[in-house]
Amino acid sequence: MFSGSIPALATPFAGDDVDEEAYRRFIDWQIENGSSALVPCGTTGESATLDNDEHHKVIAVCAEVAKGRVPVIAGAGSNDTQTALWHIKEAQTAGADALLLVAPYYNRPSQEGLLAHFSYLAERADLPIVLYNVPGRTVTDIAPETVIELHRRFPDKIVAIKDASGDLSRVVTHRMGAGPDFCQLSGDDPLVLAGYALGQTGCISVTANVAPKLCADFHAAAAAGDFATARELNERLYPLHRAMFADASPAPAKYALSKLFDWFSPDVRLPIVPCSDAARKAVDEAMELAGIAA
Repeated sequence: MFSGSIPALATPFAGDDVDEEAYRRFIDWQIENGSSALVPCGTTGESATLDNDEHHKVIAVCAEVAKGRVPVIAGAGSNDTQTALWHIKEAQTAGADALLLVAPYYNRPSQEGLLAHFSYLAERADLPIVLYNVPGRTVTDIAPETVIELHRRFPDKIVAIKDASGDLSRVVTHRMGAGPDFCQLSGDDPLVLAGYALGQTGCISVTANVAPKLCADFHAAAAAGDFATARELNERLYPLHRAMFADASPAPAKYALSKLFDWFSPDVRLPIVPCSDAARKAVDEAMELAGIAA
């Protein structure tokens, strides 16, 4: 479940509403092009600006459309433990296969607070949990020692991490402390190739929204140890990885998708705004280099 190319799905909007028809088409396209799992309501899905009803609906639609073809890892985290538990219960009812739980943001809990938060949720969840460490967004960093202790307490529940700390040494630290069966996913597309050499098994990706086939091929090559092919594909994808953050995410990804499909709107929700001219230029050039220009 926790390997390969896993897009953190962008959520299409039509005016003020989630565009459910476009979302269904988008999910089918992702599966047809080799994505190994799907993450609804991640950061790239603008979960921070979805209301609770929308959040739960997006997960339910994703689970319905995936229909067991690929696993659905539902974004269910919150900086409020009780709200996270609500998201977990709704995701389970909707048919998700696993949960992605981000470190509580804004509150800045201690490591003891993180242990208490994730333990409380693990005790009440029925699905496997992927921890999500992204200190650049949350401020709070899930220290390796905390990750290892959580896996020790809940070896059959807290089974993976998406790490976007940028610190590749943590892959080794986690392997040594939690064992090789603890699944480690990158949260940084540009670092994935190096991560495979250290023991990561895939990436929850922004770029895979736009280039699912290329990303799937890259991950297949890296997982097979064919690093010559993986390097070649990585160099095609690398400018696209960078372009996805040429402006506040997910505006560049949505702009790229709107170029590929007339049914996918580039609309984002405030406080994110549409791409600048410079960002659009970077995306256009990267898509052309990758061979996926519209």
